[in-house]
Amino acid sequence: MPRDEPTRQLALRGRDRYFDTLRAVALIRVVAYHTFGWAWAGLVFPSMGVMFALAGSLMARSLRRPALSVIRSRVRRLLVPFWAWGSVVVLAMLIHGWMPDWRLVLWVVPLGDPPGNSWAAQAWEILWYLRCYLWFVLLSPLLLRVFRRAPVPVLLLSLVPITLFETGTLPYPGAGGRLGAAICDFSIFLFCWLLGFAHRDGLLAKWRARPVVLLSLSALAVGGWYASSHQGEYGTYDLDDVPLAQALWSAGFVTLLMYAKVARRIDFARLARHRRLDRVVTVFNARAVTIYLWHEIALILAVPVIDQFWNVPAFERWLPLESQWFLFAVGWVLIAIAVPLFGWVEDVAAGRRPRLLPGAGTKATTGA
Repeated sequence: MPRDEPTRQLALRGRDRYFDTLRAVALIRVVAYHTFGWAWAGLVFPSMGVMFALAGSLMARSLRRPALSVIRSRVRRLLVPFWAWGSVVVLAMLIHGWMPDWRLVLWVVPLGDPPGNSWAAQAWEILWYLRCYLWFVLLSPLLLRVFRRAPVPVLLLSLVPITLFETGTLPYPGAGGRLGAAICDFSIFLFCWLLGFAHRDGLLAKWRARPVVLLSLSALAVGGWYASSHQGEYGTYDLDDVPLAQALWSAGFVTLLMYAKVARRIDFARLARHRRLDRVVTVFNARAVTIYLWHEIALILAVPVIDQFWNVPAFERWLPLESQWFLFAVGWVLIAIAVPLFGWVEDVAAGRRPRLLPGAGTKATTGA
């Protein structure tokens, strides 16, 4: 095969390895955060902002087709893996004494946070992302239409709602309930989703570097300052717990990432020459929903698995069983088992032939 053939084949498949790599890094960071609980993790790499921006770009590309068919496809690719995962979680909660009510319907279509018991809270608390993503998908035809009327003003104004909500200028509708939580998360990541639109429409290439960099650094500075100066109010500087700081930091960080791609023409296409690493990135992207949904269950199961290791004297002596890094490693082993066990559901949802693992020569797509 000629030297540049892998790069050429990757381009023919329509993949952008820069974005693929960002998504893979975002998922790794999510698992690391849920393992170690590092408050600074979001400052180093705001995974959720990155994932919403990438999803917004993909959604804008898809909306070149009729909106209804796009929404139907995206919702199906999200809900089918969610149903497979949810059937396991709901059954486990029922066995452990959970009594559902009418809100069980949210386990079918998670327009709000699905209910559950405290026993499985660590598993289902991540569902806010799917709920937020679902709302973005449903509203994208309208959002894209409004965005294209005045891209820059709409993009900048998208940070106003979360600012008004978090400064108390405007109260959240249904504050403290599902509606308030949904509006909060939607407002936090609205800028990132719209930034995905800007990338897909080619607007980033038209923007001058100096104002983009200055505004991005300003957003980072204000977001970092807000998180630091409001630790007394929120009890932490963790961006996941400080909505306005999350919105501003994600906006600045993701803008720099996406603008750098355009300005420096970064595509990571040469990654295709490193077959093993390229395959890992392919799997992460083709199984993004599976990895996200099942990673918390993997971390939960890793604890009793490690407990069994203590019964083996050699393991007790030579393995770092008390280390969180060991928990992290075992968690990834269990995630690696979950991917072939449940990941094929993503293929079914996307209308593809089910595979245990996506092949190196196949087009890897993601519904997130």
